[in-house]
Order: sequence, then structure tokens, then C-alpha cells
Amino acid sequence: MDLPVMPPVRPMLAKSVQGIPDPEKLGGLSFEPKWDGFRCLVFKDGDEVELASRNTKPLTRYFPEVVAAMREQLPERCVLDGELFVALGDRLEFEVLQERIHPAKSRIEMLAEKTPASYVAFDLLALDEESYADRPFAERRAALAQALGHLDGPCFLTRTTTDPAQAEEWFHQFEGAGLDGVVAKPLGATYQPNARTMLKIKHERTADVVVAGYREHKTSTPERPLLGSLLLGLYNGDGQLQHVGVSASFTEKRRAELIEELQPLVVPIEDHPWGHWEEFLTANPDRIPGTQSRWSQGKDLSFTPLRPERVLEVAYDHMEGRRFRHTAQFRRWRPDRDPESCGYDQLDEPVSYDLASVLRVDQEG
Repeated sequence: MDLPVMPPVRPMLAKSVQGIPDPEKLGGLSFEPKWDGFRCLVFKDGDEVELASRNTKPLTRYFPEVVAAMREQLPERCVLDGELFVALGDRLEFEVLQERIHPAKSRIEMLAEKTPASYVAFDLLALDEESYADRPFAERRAALAQALGHLDGPCFLTRTTTDPAQAEEWFHQFEGAGLDGVVAKPLGATYQPNARTMLKIKHERTADVVVAGYREHKTSTPERPLLGSLLLGLYNGDGQLQHVGVSASFTEKRRAELIEELQPLVVPIEDHPWGHWEEFLTANPDRIPGTQSRWSQGKDLSFTPLRPERVLEVAYDHMEGRRFRHTAQFRRWRPDRDPESCGYDQLDEPVSYDLASVLRVDQEG
């Protein structure tokens, strides 16, 4: 394989915002639906096709039917950014898509036939002998539309609009189809790998967090262990895993399933990122799991540490300092995410604020 843009490439990322942004204030925007699937970069050189996830891991073996379609439908030589998805009827089904990440070739082949996946392209990094990565999105989109405008599945070209009113309509209209909101891309921006230069407007405020441990439920017994809550973390700018809150509110059946599912990740506290916090005996600024505060004295705050390898998408309402203000709601596992990529920069609310600026009074007012 010899292309103008070669793997590995980390895709361009998006930051959450509330509401459809004003294109005039940002120098022009292109809006498109936010697809609910696996982010996927495609590298195609003749019959050679490689699919790579957002963390550069290979996806090719899991989607043989998509690879076959790309050989037939895509330009001879290209590098695309887009999304793999599974649609059942008129809805996208993320949980069905997750089933494809399986070690058994026979199961992958069965699912490829039973619940075939599709691919939707929404950006162009290279075409034929030319790299488009350094060109503004307006040019990339025009070339992409010319190259892929004829597709009718299983490879597709995403819809776009520069009309914010149309984007607002899409935001509400497409939710019923299982889409995740709307993405806005600056028309003049180049393709910037692993940078949050796009904007995403989602139907609820969500975050991808690292599962770092769990506490047992108050009704848990040695004969029937039950999970009470999951301890969640985000990486700060220094690469430290910060405790940001918990996810709870599971059925009894789910509590039993989760605690069994997480057992392979159990690790001694001294091998855990939070192991050095054992020395704390009183309140501390990060409200570290297992330590006491004036509100929790006498409560058992011990937890079972887990290797920070699993990523979970949670819904939350607000931030309070560096933590979720209330219990976060379990949404789904994200096997396509690297734990190290789960940082504070994805949040659409500031994780801290300047109290002085809040209290400041305009002297002329």
C-alpha cells in the first residue's frame, strides 16, 4: 500500500456544545448528522483495503462485507474518514454493531450475513495521488461529493448543509432514527488529526470515562455478590487519572452480571493509579475513593480497584469542580475507545470557574 496519506492516522475530534452554533460567528460552518457507530478511517489502494479505528487499531477483519463493498464502490485510491454502523429497519443499532468485535472468524462471518454493516464517509484525506489533509474542509467536501456522490449503499456519503435552520431540523428529526445529534465543521479548517476542531451537538450531555473500580451493593453477600456502583475517572492534562464520580442505579440482575464481568480486571491496590492515595485518612481535594470526609465518617468507603482498561459512556447533568455533580447514568460500553483518550477536554461544561469573575461588578454599571 502506497498512498499520499498513510496509516496510522488519528481522526479529527469534536467538542460538545449546547445548541446549533451561529456560522457567522465562526467563519462559516458545514453541518452534518452525527452517526452512532464506530469511527473508521479507510485506506484503499486498489484491492488493498485497511480499516482503522479512532485509536488506530485494525478493524478490517471484523467487517469483511464492508471491505468487499469498498473494493467495488470506492475510488481506486483514497483515504476516507467516516463511520461504520449497523441499521436494522429504520434505526441505527449500536449494540448490534458492538457484537462484531469478536475473536471467532465464524461468528464474524455469521453476523456479516445476518446483520451486515455499512459505511458512511464524511471527510476526505487523500484521493488518487493527492493529499487533501491540508486543504480547507470546503474543498475536501466538494471533492468528496464528486467522488462518492453516486453511492447508494452499503457505502454512503453523508448529507451536509450550511443552513443552521436545516441543522436544527435535522437535530430533532433524525433522533428517531437513532442518530446521535449534529456535527459542525469549520469550512476553512484543515484536517487536524486528534484535535478537537469540530463541534458536536448531542441529544444529551455525555462523556466517555474510564472505569477504575467498583463498590459492592449493601445487599451483596459472599454467596451472591452484587455491584453497587462503578467508580469513574478522567485523565487530566498531566496524564493522571482523576476520580470524577460514580455510576449506579442498576437492576439486581445487572448488578450480578456487572460484578462477574469485571472480575478479570481486579488488581491489587498497589498496582492501581489510585494506590498512592491509601495514605490519606481525612478529606482531600479530589474526594478520593476510600478516604473520609466530614460527611462520610463511619461509612465503609472501601472499593475494589480495577485495571483502567474499560471505557464507559455515561450521561451526566452538570459538573461541580472537577467531578460530576450527581450520579452519572450508565449508557453503554465503548470498546472502540482508548482509556488514555478519555480526558476533560471532551466536556461541554467548564470543569472549574473563576469565582472572582462571577462576583465582579462593572464599576460603570
